Amino acid sequence: MDIVTTAAELALRLRDNGRVAFVPTMGNLHAGHLSLCRIARQHGDAVVTSIFVNRLQFGPNEDFDRYPRTIEADRAGLEREGVDVLFAPPEQEMYPTPQVYTVQPPPLANELEGASRPGFFHGVCTVVLKLFNLVQPDVAVFGKKDRQQLKIVRGMVQSFNMPIQIVPAETVRADDGLALASRNTYLTPAERAEAPNLYRVLREIADAIAAGRTDYANLEASGRADLARRGWKVDYLAVRHGLGLRIPHPEGFDHPNLLIVLGAATLGTTRLIDNVDVIKKDGED
Repeated sequence: MDIVTTAAELALRLRDNGRVAFVPTMGNLHAGHLSLCRIARQHGDAVVTSIFVNRLQFGPNEDFDRYPRTIEADRAGLEREGVDVLFAPPEQEMYPTPQVYTVQPPPLANELEGASRPGFFHGVCTVVLKLFNLVQPDVAVFGKKDRQQLKIVRGMVQSFNMPIQIVPAETVRADDGLALASRNTYLTPAERAEAPNLYRVLREIADAIAAGRTDYANLEASGRADLARRGWKVDYLAVRHGLGLRIPHPEGFDHPNLLIVLGAATLGTTRLIDNVDVIKKDGED
């Protein structure tokens, strides 16, 4: 695996490499990230993974300075997966001058994660666009755990006519259901034991909808109360239409299989996000 840190090195390394598949990350890689690399291998002749902790998507009181940076372990994991190129630019390479030009994401960026983290998707879209311009991939793989991010990035690619196929990847979970995430390392042992309850609550809401319930607001409120009783600070629990993340019709006219349940909540000092699809089995009324 080649490790490059500058745009010039990257362009030289990827010259005449055939179809390029790209996995952008902020490092502190876990099994979920590595699964994205395996998916990328199915779609490209050369697999590129980036590691860059993007200051633009962190709020003033968020964890930019303490975000885990584990480059040696990350490099070893990527080498085991057969990644061809690790692009690990310093901040000065990505932002040689103040980034006064930024991407204006759609109104969806002000809901859910955007409501809790103002400006977050401006930073995400801006850095992803810069990385796409540098890597020039044919395919980019994004995890479905960050479902709103996936939707917004895919929309950006379509709106700017970028010739990039966005491939979604299923969320990778621990045996107890907790979605793998870099910030899970912040959890204390007691918090780690409690953390799977976010997935449980989302799954219970999804199962209730699959069974025929359409009182979405009541289900959301019940889930928030459940987590609050357990000591969580809930940012949102929301039932949304999977295609555009719009609020579903209150009369339940949306087919259950088109709905997803999203949530974000803080346990101790660690903020976790997750989402699950509503799956109504064939043959059910």
